[in-house]
Order: sequence, then C-alpha cells, then structure tokens
Amino acid sequence: MRRRAFLLLAAATGIPGCGSTSGRPDGPATGRPTEGGTSAGPLRIPPLLEPVVDGAGVKTFTLTAQRGETEFLPGKPAPTWGFNGSYLGPTLRASRGDRIRVNVVNRIGEATTVHWHGMRLPALMDGGPQRIIEPDATWTPHWTVDQPAATTWYHPHPHGYTVQHVYRGLAGLFLLDDPQAQALDLPRTYGVDDFPLIVQDKVINDDGTLSEKRLDDSVFFLGDRILVNGTLDPHLEVGSQRVRLRILNASNSRLFHIGFADGRGFEVVGADAGLLPAPARVDRISLSPAERAEIVVAFSPGESVVLRSSGGRDPIDKGDFDLLRITAAERLRPSPEVPGRLATTPPIEVPAGSRVRAFRLDGDDEINGRDYDADRIDEVVPAGAREIWEVEARDHAHNFHIHEVALRVLDIDGRPPPQWYQSQKDTVFLPAKSKARLAVEFGRFADPKTPYMFHCHILRHEDRGMMGQFVIVEPGTEDQVPRTLPTGHDTTHG
Repeated sequence: MRRRAFLLLAAATGIPGCGSTSGRPDGPATGRPTEGGTSAGPLRIPPLLEPVVDGAGVKTFTLTAQRGETEFLPGKPAPTWGFNGSYLGPTLRASRGDRIRVNVVNRIGEATTVHWHGMRLPALMDGGPQRIIEPDATWTPHWTVDQPAATTWYHPHPHGYTVQHVYRGLAGLFLLDDPQAQALDLPRTYGVDDFPLIVQDKVINDDGTLSEKRLDDSVFFLGDRILVNGTLDPHLEVGSQRVRLRILNASNSRLFHIGFADGRGFEVVGADAGLLPAPARVDRISLSPAERAEIVVAFSPGESVVLRSSGGRDPIDKGDFDLLRITAAERLRPSPEVPGRLATTPPIEVPAGSRVRAFRLDGDDEINGRDYDADRIDEVVPAGAREIWEVEARDHAHNFHIHEVALRVLDIDGRPPPQWYQSQKDTVFLPAKSKARLAVEFGRFADPKTPYMFHCHILRHEDRGMMGQFVIVEPGTEDQVPRTLPTGHDTTHG
C-alpha cells in the first residue's frame, strides 16, 4: 500500500519519491536489474582538473574532447569518447568571484559544442548549438562566476547530435563554491567524504561496446545496464560517518527514483541551482535527465548498503536497478550533523502582474506547434525579469530546461512539489498530460543577437526539434528586437 501511495503521489506531483517507501532486502550492487550479479570494481572518481592561474588571477582550464577506448566489461575494450580521457571528463571546480577561461579543444573528428549546464553566464559563452567547434578547432569561453554554490555540469549541445555525443561519453561535473556554503558543516572533501555520482543507463553488447541501436529513432531510449562515473557494477568504501553524494542523471531519457535498499532516510541539501534553505529528510528522490541533487547520508561502522533506483509506471522509469554498493569502514571519522539552515538565497518570487508565458510540448519534436529553427527568436525577455512560465506536457512525459536562469517550481497540476523540489533549479520533470508553473529569474546579460535555449532535456526530443530560443535585452527595448537572426550570424566564436 505504501508503494502504491508513493506511485499515486508521483503521478499527481510529477516528483515521485517525496513520500516514505518500504525498504527491500539488501542485495548486491549490479548496475543491472536487481535480479542478480555481483559488484565488479571500485567506483571511479573523476579527477579534479587543476587550472592554470595567470598573473591577473584568471583560472584557465583545458578540456580536450577526444576518442579512446574504455573497458566496461573486463578484457573487452570499446570505442568511447571523453574529455581529457577515454570516457566522461574531469571535474572542474571554481568559486564565486573567480574569473574563468576554458580552452575547449575538439579532437573527436566531427563538429560539436560544449554547454555549461546550470551556469549563469553571457549567451555568447553558454555553448548552445550556435557555438559550433569544428574538428581540430579550439573554443575559449570566459566569464566570471557569479552565482551560489551548486553542482553544475558540462556536455555537448550540437543540434541533431547531442544524443550521440553524450551517450558516447562526453560529460563532466563543474562544482561551484561560495563563502557561505564553505562555512557550513557539510562534507566537502572531494573523493573522501564528498563524492560525485554521474548516473547513466546504457545498452552494452556482449563484446563490450555501447549499443546505439534505436538511440535516435525511439521516443525514449532506455538502457538495461547502469554506469556510475563510467563504472559498471561499482562499489565504494567510505571512512566518514556522514557522506555527501552529488548525483547527476546524465542519461538520455531515463527517470530514476533513488533511495537505499534498506529504506534509510537521508538529507537532501542541494538541488540543481544550489543549496536548499534547510535540509529535507526523505528516503527517496527522483531525477529526470540533467537534474541534480546533493544528499547527505549517515553510516554505521562496518555496514554495507546499496543505493538503488526503483521502477515506476511511466515508460521512462521501467525496471529496478542497483546503482552502487557502499561499505563503511570498521572505524569512521566523526561527522557533524547536517545544519538546520543552509542557503540564505531568498526564494524566487514573481511580482503581481508579471509576464506569463505558455509552452506546450507536443509529441517529441514541437513546442507550441513549432520545431526548432536556428534563425528564429521565439521569446524576448528583459534583463533581470521574473516571470511565470507555464509548461505543459501534452502526451508523453518530458522535462524542461532553461539555459542561464534559476527557477522555482510553484506547482505541478495545481499541487506544490515536495519540499526538496521547491528550491532553485534549472530543469523540471513533467509527467505525461501534466502542467507545471515555474517562477523564472533571468540574468542581466543583455545581448539581442545571441540567444539562449529552452528545451526538453530528453536528448532525442531536443535533437528532433523540441527546443526554442530566447534573447535577453535591455528593459524597454523588447519591441525593437528582430525575431529573425541575420543570415550568416556568427556561430563559432566567443
């Protein structure tokens, strides 16, 4: 009955996992459906990429997109793509106020882009489909970090090919810090008590290769095996009483309902765009593609527990999967309890009378009856605006991501979401035939000639055309902005 109530709440709110669910018997972490298997190897932790700091204090990172080989199955190397390696990429880290420069080098043999998902920065540096990086070329975006501490990430965004480029391995985390977050008693030592978990579903052939069959011709591509940080069947040994897990769903389509096999509770301390005002105690969270959550979980000495995803009733959440076995050392370093107050960023409030915009997601390739046109500006927004965006999934499940902004989910089908889902975000899940109201806060980087994107983050859907463009302009100039970009507008430099 508890599981049935959990699924009914999922359908009503669009955010399954806000309620209590019964635990299941603990079992081996398999990265496949929970019916069998054994842990295969230690969880890979993406290395931190150290920047080069020049005399002016600018931090320069270099990311090289390249081809390589990765063994998902022992002794069976498979062709893959990665940044600075064969699969996935290193973790970048910076603090609020840092001046950042990234040399993005393209060595994969075909054009790509790199988008800084969750980063608030000028459109010219955002890395949408307009910012093409040709083979053997280098793109060098630069910006100043000016947003709260958050777990953001980077991935390709070439229109029509995002699904392949991400699936083959091009993705990585970009962690942001700020003084207020650093002052909190939260686990923060990377790879020691603060762990990244990049979760992806794949189809792995018997020869170890990643299957791309139906990758771009199915409404929802779902894999039957799970990689965490590129590791199949992973296990993790921890030495602290409390551990922070930064979870990113980097899958193409799959929705995960994540909790522990023994039903233990944990604190959600952060969502897409930063820390929550206060920790939310839950025993399950749900993440659609591109969504992130930071959780803190406590362990007892010597115990072993499995992080698991439970299946649901939607086409994109079928199947139960073990994600990661975590084993605690016999002696654990003490950790303070999670603070009762976290972020001081006020919630996004929209003034009465503010603009309301409506977006209807139809099929798997249209927003408001139109598919993506690189030369068309769909929306014009004044810098610094706060608006209500109403987003409706007409038939299939979708999720909705807006570049540059922070947003707050006001309600889904008239009901407020769970506490942890009410914090600042940039991506929201919509079940089939549902409507969400979002309070959206736009930045102040005015540029009438360079658009940001909004789109479904189920990757095949955005590749098929479920994507639009908006520009941010100086207030009062909205009516002066052409709705068509000039022919030959720059798509390569920044």
